[in-house]
Amino acid sequence: MNKEILIFQHSDIVTAGYLLDLLEKDGIFLTTVRLDKKDKIPNNLEKFHAMICLGGEMNTNMEDTYPWILDEKEAIKKFVIEMRKPYLGICLGAQLLGEVLGGKIVRTKPPEIGILNIEMFANHLKDKVFRNFDSKFKVLQWHSYEVQDLESVKNVFLLASSESTKYQIFRYKDYAYGVQFHTEIKEDTISSWSKIPELKAVIESNLGKNALHSLDKEGYKNVKNMKLNTEKLYENFKKIL
Repeated sequence: MNKEILIFQHSDIVTAGYLLDLLEKDGIFLTTVRLDKKDKIPNNLEKFHAMICLGGEMNTNMEDTYPWILDEKEAIKKFVIEMRKPYLGICLGAQLLGEVLGGKIVRTKPPEIGILNIEMFANHLKDKVFRNFDSKFKVLQWHSYEVQDLESVKNVFLLASSESTKYQIFRYKDYAYGVQFHTEIKEDTISSWSKIPELKAVIESNLGKNALHSLDKEGYKNVKNMKLNTEKLYENFKKIL
């Protein structure tokens, strides 16, 4: 597949996971920008067919600590709003999209962590990327912030919610998607991410000191179905490039 995708990565450990495996298997040319390593965002954004923005331990309002967030927001705005190119934002990447579009990022109270259900709305059946998803399915949630106040933003469509978070999946026009949960999960994702102090602390403070083992076990039990959903998302997203 003769396509080139730009990936914004914010951490050594929080990678594109299973999504990366699928991209590499297809031979898609990838340019990964490590913003946390002070990589520069390419000037020639027009050459990329899509942008994928991953998660991380930081939040969208932490420009003082991570000044590159400002440049990232500008690049997303240019790519999505001005250039009208396909975008997939996961967790932090979804929040960045939501903020760029005019939404507000607020704390999730309490943080949403675990292997939990989300529910699709009926409009997902006509969506290009999520049309063949079940109406309810389990996902990995691991976030302390979320997007709100997108109701009045023109051309934003809500596709799925969870009990705690309204904007689990949302779409801007017909080519840019925000996904609050972690569709990139693999067998070792939970154990790997728990090595990041900030992410481990969120689990322990909200679910208890021994919760990590239970979460890892629950993730492993459900990972096969979650990876099948990643394959669906990937195959459908490719078609809009």
